Amino acid sequence: MNASRTARERVRAELIREITDIARRQLATEGAAGLSLRAVAREMGMVSSAIYRYFPSRDDLLTALIIDGYNAIGEAVERADGSCARDDFTGRWHAVCRAVREWALAHPHEYALLYGSPVPGYRAPDDTIAPAVRDTAVFGRIVADAHRAGKLVPPPICPPPPAILAEDAEVVRSLIPDAPDDVITRAIVAWTGLFGMVSFELFGQFNNTITHRAELFEHNMTCLARLVGLPE
Repeated sequence: MNASRTARERVRAELIREITDIARRQLATEGAAGLSLRAVAREMGMVSSAIYRYFPSRDDLLTALIIDGYNAIGEAVERADGSCARDDFTGRWHAVCRAVREWALAHPHEYALLYGSPVPGYRAPDDTIAPAVRDTAVFGRIVADAHRAGKLVPPPICPPPPAILAEDAEVVRSLIPDAPDDVITRAIVAWTGLFGMVSFELFGQFNNTITHRAELFEHNMTCLARLVGLPE
């Protein structure tokens, strides 16, 4: 009985893997809003009613793709951070930034699903929250580690954050323990700046303007590291 159940579980896992692989290809041709369970079923040679045993709705399939995407970029970022010496805070930041860009360029349609325009009518469930913060948590650890080591020295070029942001800073502080509000708000600027650069490159805003994109990316990541206060 156990062997039979294990065999069924393997078959189910393989079918789910095939469904999500086909769905990712659909993202490239139809976009997230055009994702169709019926179209996936047709490509698999499966009756449309059968696919609902694995994904009851299009939104369930979208959620699976989103969770897979967040976990994939999270794993890439974690590997990049893990390849660096723990006290090389600036090196860790650059490694993490490069990992985000490289993953996005290698998986543009999945990146667009995660960080592009919202899918009309879709609302991400709580299941997506933990995978979504895997990469952010790594960046938070870099800033927190540098702060604890006394190596974080933000330059005096930004005004203090307005008091109204204190509540938001407290939420983010779970990722950057013990950091003051000024450090937290600078970290938010840096992290969103990273994704802004990647999105501009991926979605065509640099077309006919920026040729040396890798070099511009490296320079901007250095500027953002300095803004946060990471050592030179």
